Amino acid sequence: MEEQIKAMRQKIEAAAAAITDSKEMYQLRKQYLDNKAGQISALMKNMRDLAPEERPAFGKIVNELKTWALDFFTAQDARLKAAELAKKNAAEQIDVTMPAPVRSCGALHPNTLIANELIGIFSGMGFEIYEGPEIETDYYNFTALNTPQDHPARDMQDTFYVSPELLLRTQTSSGQIRYMKGDDKTPKHEPPIKILSPGKVFRSDDDATHSPMFSQMEGLVVDKGITLCDLQGMLDEFARNVFGEGVKTRLRPSYFPFTEPSVEVDVSCFECGGKGCRLCKDTGWIEVLGAGMVNRKVLENCGIDPDVYTGFAFGMGIERIAMLKYGIPNIKMLFESDVRVLSQFHE
Repeated sequence: MEEQIKAMRQKIEAAAAAITDSKEMYQLRKQYLDNKAGQISALMKNMRDLAPEERPAFGKIVNELKTWALDFFTAQDARLKAAELAKKNAAEQIDVTMPAPVRSCGALHPNTLIANELIGIFSGMGFEIYEGPEIETDYYNFTALNTPQDHPARDMQDTFYVSPELLLRTQTSSGQIRYMKGDDKTPKHEPPIKILSPGKVFRSDDDATHSPMFSQMEGLVVDKGITLCDLQGMLDEFARNVFGEGVKTRLRPSYFPFTEPSVEVDVSCFECGGKGCRLCKDTGWIEVLGAGMVNRKVLENCGIDPDVYTGFAFGMGIERIAMLKYGIPNIKMLFESDVRVLSQFHE
């Protein structure tokens, strides 16, 4: 029996020496020390085949083997786990002498910067923000704005039709009509009215300074006694805030079916101070937006008495302002998502 015990010890030691993983060592331990199926536990079952006087000695030898095996496997488990921990720590070491990875800092899109700036400026003047739907009816987009079916001005704002009656809006002015006249979601508003309507608009237009889709911001003021002087005073404040102190505005006669009189609004060139340069094409002035006094017909279409109330409206392309302020030569650069371009703009 002693020879059998000695052979089992040697077998355990040899098997343990070949193991390099703590999980495998656990399986070996279970093979010998499991209460039900372990080989050492199985030795005790042989006691019933021995004479009564031989059993105490046999039990002592088996218990000594079991005690040794417990201590042996505990030591082996500790050794393997220590080696595994050391290996893991070595793999996770950080070389503090290496340069840290550079993480680029993001920036808001130029359109977002300009939109936020404009909303801040006009909100400070008391304007309320109102956003209408991008898919609009022919009535709100054209007819209510004094542009009936046969009006030639529709050719200038050719757009994308979803159906004969529904289209992608060409201007956020349609939101102004919804605000004044009301619809199924917006209640009718009576003067005084002072709103700013930002959003995307769509036109069949595409070149270096135009895009089939662009962002627009339009304003509307309706109250008693509103004149063109009020419009220019407000635009002067807008120009100084966006392009810098000392910038002046001028109004040139123009035509829009929804305003009368209508004007194009220029600002004195903020690059050359009005002396003439490539940006202003040597004129000293830069066109930035269109505006005018709200046409009587538009007020009537919205149920507002034009003999009591007057108003002015203005509209500008956000991309146009961004291109002027940041010196962007082609509007496509604002839509291509080129990180080399966009990373240059920070608040």
